Amino acid sequence: MIKKLASYLLVPVLLLGAGTVYHAEHVSAQTTGDIQQEINDLQKKQNRIQKEKDSLSTNKQETEEKIHDNLDKQGTLEEQLEQLQAKLKKTKNSISEKTKEVDRTNERIGKLEQDIRKLNTEISELRTRIQKREEILKNRLQAIQENGGDIRYLEVLMGARSIGDFISRSSSVNVIMDQDQNILKELDADKKAQEAKKASIEEKRKEVVRKKAVLEEKKQELESLKEDLDSQKSAKDKVMNKLKKEHKHLESYKVSLEDEQEILAAQEKAVQEAISMAQGKKVDLERQAEQEASTPSYGSVPATGGNGLFSWPAQGRLSSGYGHRWGTLHAGLDIANSIGTPVKAAAPGVVISTNTPNDGKMNGYGNVVLIAHSMNGTTYTTLYAHMNSMSVSAGDHVDTGDQIGEIGNTGQSTGPHLHFEVHRGGWNAAKSNSLDPATVLK
Repeated sequence: MIKKLASYLLVPVLLLGAGTVYHAEHVSAQTTGDIQQEINDLQKKQNRIQKEKDSLSTNKQETEEKIHDNLDKQGTLEEQLEQLQAKLKKTKNSISEKTKEVDRTNERIGKLEQDIRKLNTEISELRTRIQKREEILKNRLQAIQENGGDIRYLEVLMGARSIGDFISRSSSVNVIMDQDQNILKELDADKKAQEAKKASIEEKRKEVVRKKAVLEEKKQELESLKEDLDSQKSAKDKVMNKLKKEHKHLESYKVSLEDEQEILAAQEKAVQEAISMAQGKKVDLERQAEQEASTPSYGSVPATGGNGLFSWPAQGRLSSGYGHRWGTLHAGLDIANSIGTPVKAAAPGVVISTNTPNDGKMNGYGNVVLIAHSMNGTTYTTLYAHMNSMSVSAGDHVDTGDQIGEIGNTGQSTGPHLHFEVHRGGWNAAKSNSLDPATVLK
């Protein structure tokens, strides 16, 4: 715990050679002046902390506005994506319907082609019949021409032996003449049927070509629309993914700002306590100086300490030092040892905060303790991470060597070790004011 008051008081008088005495009044005045300077420095630090708090508050407000704007944009995009999705669904359904129509048209085309083949067969048969009838008529005409036209029919009639024979012959001639007339009529009908079937085939072919062209054109329009909608949806999906990524980053940044706000608030409290402690020391020194002003005494030269400001926080092997690696700053040093090895405060101070892996703060550090120190008019913050357990709470006063926890393997850790950081001023996520602990350790 905090050193006792006597450890802060300098001896009132220092003997330096025979006959030379320095009174407590001079020493006390110098000491109270130093303490007043420390109080002034702490108050300046408090003012800087307040400015940092104001800046963080502004950044947080701006970040929340960006998050709100981001969510508005996401909402607008969601509506647009839903509309696009509805259009895309409708277009896909239309493409499906047109594809079915194309299939049905192809079926009709198949039937039409069957009809065309059948008509071609019928036309072929008609052509054969026409050719046969034309051949018969040709022979008839040739025979008539060779025998003098209607004379042959007269000879047939005049050659009758009796009236009955004449009637019989006359009927036969009429039958022959009727057959010729029928042949001519059938020939004419076959030719007309042939022309009609040819016209029907041509019309059906034109209908097939027209329907196929219309359907294919419609299908191409729908495919083009689908491609356009797909392209729009893809572009908006990219924007949405970018917005979600930005939102995640903003939320993470907001959490980081909130962590820093909490730490600054704790630091402000620690600095205020340090000011109160310094003011108490000053009052005690002034009172002591008044009591001993008239009584000379003797003392010895104070013992000198080590070169560093901080003591090593744990025993173990230095497994990793301070510096950049893999594109990021390793802002402290790692001391490897077995789980349960004591972790101690590196200097007197006030515990700012303690965090666990499950409280959503100081992500990756596992069980972590932050301690604020005021040394030689300067404020420092030390960090002790990945601990197995913690034995202090926020607001506790600690002295050098007081146990604050045990080495562990919590958070983003690859093995049992203590991660130790030193910051000039307060801790911040950017590690912009971090120091290499090796340069300030005793």
